[in-house]
Amino acid sequence: MPEVLTPLTTPAPLIAGEHTLATVTGKVAGLVQDRPAPRLWWVTVAIGGLFLMVFLYAVGYVLIVGIGAWGVNIPVAWGFAIVNFVWWIGIGHAGTLISAILLLLHQKWRTSVNRFAEAMTIFAVMCAGLFPLFHLGRPWFFYWLFPYPNRHTIWPQFRSPLTWDVFAVSTYFTVSVMFWYLGMLPDIAAMRDRAQTRLGRAFYGILGLGWRSSVAHWWRVEKAYLLLAGLATPLVVSVHTVVSFDFAVGIVPGWHSTVFPPYFVAGAIYSGFAMALILAIPLRSAYGIKDFLTRRHLNNCGKLMLASGLVLTYGYFIEGVMAVYSGGKYELEVQHNRWVGTAASMYWLVITMNVIIPQALWFSWVRNNPVPLFLVSLSVLIGMWLERWVIVIGSLQRDYSPSMWGLFRSTWWDYAFLYGSIGLFFVMFALFLRFLPMLSIAELRDLLPRSQGGRDGESLKATPCP
Repeated sequence: MPEVLTPLTTPAPLIAGEHTLATVTGKVAGLVQDRPAPRLWWVTVAIGGLFLMVFLYAVGYVLIVGIGAWGVNIPVAWGFAIVNFVWWIGIGHAGTLISAILLLLHQKWRTSVNRFAEAMTIFAVMCAGLFPLFHLGRPWFFYWLFPYPNRHTIWPQFRSPLTWDVFAVSTYFTVSVMFWYLGMLPDIAAMRDRAQTRLGRAFYGILGLGWRSSVAHWWRVEKAYLLLAGLATPLVVSVHTVVSFDFAVGIVPGWHSTVFPPYFVAGAIYSGFAMALILAIPLRSAYGIKDFLTRRHLNNCGKLMLASGLVLTYGYFIEGVMAVYSGGKYELEVQHNRWVGTAASMYWLVITMNVIIPQALWFSWVRNNPVPLFLVSLSVLIGMWLERWVIVIGSLQRDYSPSMWGLFRSTWWDYAFLYGSIGLFFVMFALFLRFLPMLSIAELRDLLPRSQGGRDGESLKATPCP
């Protein structure tokens, strides 16, 4: 259906065009079961698969040679691996925010965004977990990070924030998977019932766990869904707070700051919404779902991205102010290096991409139009990775003693892991789009207005397409 622009003062609807309960189910499920994958899907799989092959080759090489293949050295012992870890964990926060927090706040507009945002969260956390695993040097001993009974009575160092990361990220991943899968049960059952092949009925039948849409089933799922939303909500704040403790509890200049927890959480939500928009904007065009994913959804996501960006900007400002106010010569040296030193080019690029360019989101024209909104989101996503580079690598380059100063020089293997993880993410996301519903069928059906005496199949009219 062509997208007709209306005045920006007119509130865009949550569902546009004429839809019935049956057409909503047919259209969303039909994206997987009835129509071939669009060209964009094949391009994504091809490019993502190429980068994934590079990633697997790089993993094999690093397992054989060791992490010395990366650019890590002294004093920069944390390189791209930790930068990528923090970046991917941040990307995963928008999905839980959209799904859990907005659910508890009764925000209906989340319905068209939550399903693929939840999938984005899970795949991003999976990518994030790989980097500290390989950073161990001997990843086959990863289980040493867990408190398991052993004959030597050796336990993890619970005062280490790296151990906190293990518990925070694993808990976040577990709750996110349960929340995502539980909300998808009614939709999987709908796809099972309309599957035309024996393999399709078996596949969705196993995933559907015997769902029959009975009152008892709905009651249990809704209660469990609400409970998981309540569990996931504090995790949005706690997980990236714990990640920030990796730096804040250290004594390295540029890290030891109490502003890091809220600063990191705001940055995580910022980059997460940027990735959600980067995925949503091409999806609505490639799959023809502009009637479900309307300009109102893009506008709201843009507003939330702007709000979190302003909090992040405040964090940048406070970082500089506290360094000057404290009078500590080591903190001042780190900030001086960021402003006019060796890290200046990277730092001011971060300010440009994370602070200056996103100010365009103040204009409703930008928030309501896919192309400029996509470009702003891409700027934020790149800028947030560069920000993590400035925090992790830029701070470690200047230690307390000038004799220990040194520059970080990335290698080909650093970039192979970075771009390879991006390829892994998009391959997993493409497989999700091909086999599972990208939108929540059950929740979209609840958004339809109830006509008098309406039965499934009757015309339930929504507002015209914006």
